[in-house]
Amino acid sequence: MVKKIDQLVALMRAGDWDAALSLANKFSRLGGHAKAIRQAHAAAQNPAFYRQLGLDPDALRTAGVDALRARYAAALSRSAPGG
Repeated sequence: MVKKIDQLVALMRAGDWDAALSLANKFSRLGGHAKAIRQAHAAAQNPAFYRQLGLDPDALRTAGVDALRARYAAALSRSAPGG
């Protein structure tokens, strides 16, 4: 059985940030990075709403990706499976 963290790391390594944000959005323990990750996911799902709020969906996505990288830096630094 593949762990969710392994799925997340694979998505991040593949550069599939929208899918990575979507998966991480479901995690309960995101620490201080939770707001950025959840907001980035929501902005990707409904960018027009965030523009109406005066927020830049692309900037929110960038902040969410940065938060994912920071939160899961240790998991990303481990060698890839089979490598």
